[in-house]
Order: sequence, then C-alpha cells, then structure tokens
Amino acid sequence: MFEFLFKYPRAVFSKGEFVLLGAWPKWVLAIFLLAAAGGLAWLIRTRLPQASPHVRNWKAGAIWMLQFTMAALLLILLWQPAILVAELRPQQNIIAVLVDDSRSMAISENGATRESQAVKTLESGVLDELQKKFQIRLYRIDGHLARIAKVDELKTAAPAPATRIGDGLKQLAGEAADLPIGAVVLLSDGDDNSGGIDLETISTFRSRRIPVHTVGFGLEQAPRDVEVEDAIVPPRALADSRLAAKVSFHQRGYTGQKAMLTVRDSDKALAAREITLASDGQVQNETLLFNAGPAGSKKLQFTIDPLPGEENRANNGVTRLVNVESSKRRILYVEGEPRWEYKFIRRAEQDDRIVTVVSMLRTSENKIYRQGISDPKELADGFPSRVEELFDYQALIVGSVEASYFTAAQQELIQQFVDRRGGGLLLLGGRASLGDGGWGVSSLADLLPVVLPNKKGTFHRDPATVELSPVGADNIITRLVEDPARNAERWKKLPYLMDYQEVGTPKPGAVVLAEMNVGSRKLPLLITQNYGRGRTAVLATGGTWRWQMSQPLEDQTHEEFWQQLLRWLATDTPVRVVASVPSQMLFDDGRVRFSAEVRDKNYLPAADAHVEAHILGPGGAAAQIELTPDPNAPGTFHTEWNADQPGSYLTEVTAARANEEMGRDVLTFTRMDGVAENFHTEQNRELLEKLSSQTGGRYWKPQELSKLPSEISYSEAGITVRDTKDLWNMPVIFFLILLLRSSEWLLRRKWGVV
Repeated sequence: MFEFLFKYPRAVFSKGEFVLLGAWPKWVLAIFLLAAAGGLAWLIRTRLPQASPHVRNWKAGAIWMLQFTMAALLLILLWQPAILVAELRPQQNIIAVLVDDSRSMAISENGATRESQAVKTLESGVLDELQKKFQIRLYRIDGHLARIAKVDELKTAAPAPATRIGDGLKQLAGEAADLPIGAVVLLSDGDDNSGGIDLETISTFRSRRIPVHTVGFGLEQAPRDVEVEDAIVPPRALADSRLAAKVSFHQRGYTGQKAMLTVRDSDKALAAREITLASDGQVQNETLLFNAGPAGSKKLQFTIDPLPGEENRANNGVTRLVNVESSKRRILYVEGEPRWEYKFIRRAEQDDRIVTVVSMLRTSENKIYRQGISDPKELADGFPSRVEELFDYQALIVGSVEASYFTAAQQELIQQFVDRRGGGLLLLGGRASLGDGGWGVSSLADLLPVVLPNKKGTFHRDPATVELSPVGADNIITRLVEDPARNAERWKKLPYLMDYQEVGTPKPGAVVLAEMNVGSRKLPLLITQNYGRGRTAVLATGGTWRWQMSQPLEDQTHEEFWQQLLRWLATDTPVRVVASVPSQMLFDDGRVRFSAEVRDKNYLPAADAHVEAHILGPGGAAAQIELTPDPNAPGTFHTEWNADQPGSYLTEVTAARANEEMGRDVLTFTRMDGVAENFHTEQNRELLEKLSSQTGGRYWKPQELSKLPSEISYSEAGITVRDTKDLWNMPVIFFLILLLRSSEWLLRRKWGVV
C-alpha cells in the first residue's frame, strides 16, 4: 500500500534528501505562498457580508485553510519536488547475509525450527532477487562468524551452543574492511549470550554507513513456560551455616498454580518449598533457606519442577557455586558485669564448632574473668591495645560496658578493627551501655548504626514485646521459620523481654530488623549497618535469655538466633588475601578476570606484594599466572585468563613479600557451554530493532522480507550513485488534490454556501 501511494519504498524517503528542481529560486516560492495566503484571506473576508451567517465564524477559517493548502500544493509542484537518494550500483556491491546457527534457533515453533524458517525465507525468492542485483556472501554466526558457500550447509550443520552477535559483526567488519559492503542482513532470534552489542561495534558500522537489516524469528512471548532468571547466594559460607538464597523467576500460562522450588547439592535435596506462581511476565522473588553442610566446593542447583505443557524445561533451573569453609572464627566478647545474658550467649555458642566466643567478664573494678582463651597469656592484660592482638579476632561484642572503659588508643583500635580490618561489632543493651555508657559522645559514635539519645536513663527494666520489621521477616539473622509470614508470627509469640534500651534514631544507611512494643511506643531493637570493610549492629536489650528460660527445654529459638547473629558478625571478615572473580559461572566463554586484595599484618594495603594464581582445571589442565597491581587501588591486583575447556576450575591465589608469605585464598569457578541458549528463548526483538535503527537499517518480519531486495539498494555504503526520484506524479498527490477539492465542496454544501 505504501509503494502504491508514494511510488517508492520507505527507504527512499527515510534515507533520501528532499530537493526542489525548479529553475526559479526558493524565495520566489515563499513570496507566492504568502501572496496566496493573503489573497485568499482577503477574498473570503470581502465576501463574508454576503455569505450565510453560518460561515461568519471559524468555518470561514476552515474554508481558507483548504483553499490555501490546495494552492500551496500546486505551487510546490511547479517547483518540481524530488528526492535525492544514494543507490547501490548493481553487481558492484556485496550484501552480507548472516544466519544465526545457535542452539536457540533449533527451537521448534509451529512445526518448524527457527533456523529452518530462516532458510525457507531465504529460499522463497529473497536470495535469488538479491543475487540479481548484488554479490552475496553467506555466513553462519554463532560464537563466531564462518563463511558458507550455500544455504544447504546450514541444514546439515549441528547447532552451535552460543550466539555472540556483537563478536560476529565485529569479525565481519574486520574481514571486509576493504570490500564494498553495501548492507548486512542478519536473520536471528536476537538471543545474544554476550550481554548485548557494544558501542564500538555499532560505531564501526555507523562510521562506514553500513546498514544492518535484522529479520526476527521466534515467538516474542512463550505461551507456557517457567524460567528461573537468577539465584543470589553468598559465594562463601561457613560450614553448617544456614544460608538464604533469593531465587528470581517469571512464568507465562500458569498464573495462580502451585510449583515446587528446590535447591540440590548434586542429587541431594537440601530444601524444598511450595510456591504460588504470580501473574504472567511478572518477576517473582522467593527466598529459600538451607544448610550449607560440610566444607567443600558446592555446586548448587536451584530448580522449579516442570509443569504440564512446558515445552522448554531446560530453563527451569540455574546452577551456582558456593565455597564452604571450615576455618574457625573467633569473637571477643567484653562484658562489664555478671548477668544472665552473658551466660546464655556463651551457652548458645557451645554447639557451634566453627565459631568460638572468647570472653572477658569484668567481675570487679580491676578484675576480669576470661573464658574460651587459647593461651594463658591471651587477654591477661585486659582488652587488647595492639593491632596484632585485636585483629586476631573476626568480631567484637561489647555488653554493659561504658565507653570510657576503653582508652583513646583502644577506641581508635576498635574503629580500625571495623573499618580497616573488616570485622563485625555488636553492642548490647545494658545499664552501662549505649547512651547510658556515653557511647553517643565518644569517638566511636560514627561506628554505630543509630544516633544515640543525648541523655542518661535510657535503660529500663520493664517488659517489652518483640516483632519483626518487613525487612527482618526475610533476613537470615532473624529467620527462625522459612516462610516469611510464619516467621513474623513466630517472633510475635516469643516471651517478652524484661529490659530494653532506647537507642535513638537509626542512621540513613542502617536497617532495622526487629522492633519492640513498649506501651504505645514502638522502638528499634535490632539495627545493623555496613561500615568501611566491616559491619556493626546494636541489640537494644540484655534480656534475650528469657527466650530460653521461658520456653520448653527442646525449643531452639534462642540458640538459632544467636548462632545466626554471631555468624553474620564474623563470616565476612576478610583474611589478608581475598581473591575473587566477577562470576563463578562462565557460560560459553572462558574469559575470566581474577582480582586479589592483599593486606599486610596491620591490614594496610600491600602494593609491593608479589601475587600469583595457580589454576587446576579439567583433564589435568594447569596454569600459573602473575597478577599485576592496580595503579588506582593500592593493594589490589588483577589478571585475565581464558578457560579453554568446559568444567570446574580450582584456583589458589598466593601473595608474598620478599621471602615472607602474606597469605593465600582459594576460589572455584566453572565453565558451562550450551546452557545460556536455554534461557530467554523468546525473540529479543528489542535488541534486533536497536541494532537496525542505530546502523540505518530496518527490522523486518519474515513475511515482509519479499520487499527487502527493492529497499536494500538505498544505502550510502559501498559503491553508490546519486539518483533523483520525481515526486510530482505520485498517486498520493492526485488523491490529496481530490480530497482537498471534495472536502471544500462538501463543507460549502453542508453550510449552504455552494
């Protein structure tokens, strides 16, 4: 219809330049247009007194507009309007035809695979028509670009495990830099596994004015499918820790139905939970709790059991790696007075074989009672006053102790313990703690997640009931029951506390996990925040021991809460060498970037360290590579490496200075090929449209492709010739003239002025 009305394809108008070929200058046309507008206005105005009263308002303006438009159209036609457009010279330019040959193109829809539909589209006459005008180069594109002689080669080749459209286009631009490429035609579902097409590739085609025409295959929405998008789980954990994984997924066609969400370690199910599927297309998040188990590298599968009618079941799960460590964590607990809370915290920790609480209890002004020490000299002189003494712990708990108990140097040491060492700090409520202990006016006030009240008498020996905040219902510290709603109810049923402390206002970056109901007031109970490399928390009571004493002996609420809180305090405290990779799962691409953060004995950045990565891979593969220092981040080192083979890799990163070993860290990662193509299998029309629009091409549906050979000629790439297309004889001009005259006549007749 467009070409019938406008005589030429759309590309002529989108790529061409409008010109007037008449001999007279354009300023004469402007004068004639003004004269026509003024003359018609004067003529209508002089006849208004004799006209019907119905025409003496806006209707006269409508008549003038129709007459002036008609006059303007005729005047413009006298100046010979035309389109000046660049057109490819026949048989002197190359059209590169790229066919996606990845695994997602092998998905069957409507009785045929996407790739077979692409081949059929080319063989239906499109390729023959292109060959009449241009030289054709055929390519298959998957993880890389490969030239083929004929389309039949696509029918016999096995589908590749991945698609990297950007890499293929970049390869084409490099190989054909000296060739007259007039345009590129890409037939694909847009399922790119490299995360998109980079700006550099787009800029290369734009600078050479090579349009990329994209042809989309595949359904834009799967009719019945459940797809797991992600599972967020800590990359490191302590043995026997309780972990929370946040699983994200969406579905279509199963709204309101039940499904089973499961996490497995190999064939062993660690946890399972029945979920209700949300609306079609809505991203749904569910939290799954499970035990990390013994130490070792765990390959965990998070899956949703397939539902009836699902065609693609390979996207119902994702795999994540977790390094479970058995290294001990030591927490220093300083308590200012004998009290029940001290006894029950130590009792809750006794069954934890990973976390050890080393305590010093002030029994009188100058006497302390030590427990859990590993050496008779440990804490013999009281609270540590040197870096190497305090930094030997991973976390610090301060009970009912006033801030002045610590010297200025010790307070500075505590601040550095959290900020530089990355340790955890927990302050408990008590009659000599928090506001009553002068912590709000001490040098450590910045560490706290709250702004303490500037007054005394904030500690009260009165009952208070507890409930979780919305954030706390889903937090691993306060997760006693897996289901968030049931967990919130469980907390409301806990025995009341016999004391509480006013802690003031939480800071902007703090998170309130639990609250207290005191009369008609609601006060923060458990508040956490990150500080520097570490984390801090305030628990505004000294009475959680009642959760043990006032419940049945077999009830483990108190033990579970404190074990989870203590592990949160100590788990993420870094060692002197911390190695990492951006992602432990590599899909269809072995490129991996190692990073290492190295600190000396005082946990200051060690920029002069010598850092190496020792890699063991599948099939006996081994490599040793050196990490180079980052000039912008002292103590940070990087290197890149390529894992050629699929499989699991173990990497040990070591750091040394002169002949002294500074530390080592171990991490794992896995390369999995052919997995990414199972996800996001719907046609990625957005990517294809963006690629075509940014390069001057067009997005095509397969049924429209018969028009491609006529439109693809209009390109400024390759070898071109300027062509002039007359516009005066377009059918739309005739219809427009007819419409203007008939509209005026009909209006005149309707208003009684014919």
